[in-house]
Amino acid sequence: MHEDYKRLPQLRFMGNKYRLLPWIHSVLKPLEFNTVLDAFSGSSSVSYLFKTMGKRVFSNDFLHFPYTIARGVIENSSSRITGGDRLLLLKNPGDDFIERTFTGIFYTPEDLRFLDRICHNLKALNNPSKEALVMSAVLRSCVKKQPRGVFTISGDLSRYDDGRRDLRLSLEEHLWEQIDLYNEAVFSNGRRHKAFQGTVFDFPKDRYKADLVYLDPPYVPRSDDNCYIKRYHFLEGLSKYWKDEEILYETKVRKIAKKYTPFSYRKSAVDSFDRLFRQFRKSTLVLSYSSNGYPDLEVLTELMSRYKKSIRVEQKEHRYHFGTHSRVQRSKVNEFLIIGE
Repeated sequence: MHEDYKRLPQLRFMGNKYRLLPWIHSVLKPLEFNTVLDAFSGSSSVSYLFKTMGKRVFSNDFLHFPYTIARGVIENSSSRITGGDRLLLLKNPGDDFIERTFTGIFYTPEDLRFLDRICHNLKALNNPSKEALVMSAVLRSCVKKQPRGVFTISGDLSRYDDGRRDLRLSLEEHLWEQIDLYNEAVFSNGRRHKAFQGTVFDFPKDRYKADLVYLDPPYVPRSDDNCYIKRYHFLEGLSKYWKDEEILYETKVRKIAKKYTPFSYRKSAVDSFDRLFRQFRKSTLVLSYSSNGYPDLEVLTELMSRYKKSIRVEQKEHRYHFGTHSRVQRSKVNEFLIIGE
């Protein structure tokens, strides 16, 4: 396997499949397909793998910040940030919305002021692909600067300071480093790709036909929760400068209103999977699933078998390292790829 997929900067993200990419590649490489839909694209790591495999990729996510990343590194095949672009990003000071809203919650006032400036000047690039690429770099900068990479903790975070360089750098220093990395991740495989934002059930499958559909939805966990908005509300708001977002000012971390997905609730999850498999029944289906999720493997294979004649399951033991506390580090699961042809 070529290791081109490693050019994509890894985003610390709940459920990220980055470390599973070699296994996913080995399982899917023998399958015949030219076009692929990554229906829950998240960090774009799987979409990027498909792009390195020479496929035409459609990336979809119902949140805006994953959509932004997919626009920057999947849909975009040529636009990179130049020295002149960097000057444009610093041209005007912009509004002080982020500084006013998040001072004392996340980052220093100087860091927040810098984010306001970058967001204000993005349009000066006059190139949607460049805007998405810069914002992807901004998002990763924010994750690297934030202890544990989540936005559920705020205020005095000195107890999380383990001396890491990431916590020492300013957001501006982070951003210029990240822009260099994202520039290196941009490439063309000779095909035209497309990023989408919206519920998977609204994906225009008749216009964008996918030979293979890769599904990695937010499974109902056995414990805790799978709420991406709770953990990444700051990234979601930042990616669109909080346009059309309801900020819950009464919350300690200025969360935004939760976005509903039927995959997050036991009462609706099974029916949603059935609907999902039915919607894409004309494509090869590949469902990524972890043993710590709901519904059970047997339920999912039975649902898929309603629409696919041949079902096989590939399995790999995997340990997720999301977070820094010991209980999370010990979260060993069995990872499955359920393939329906």
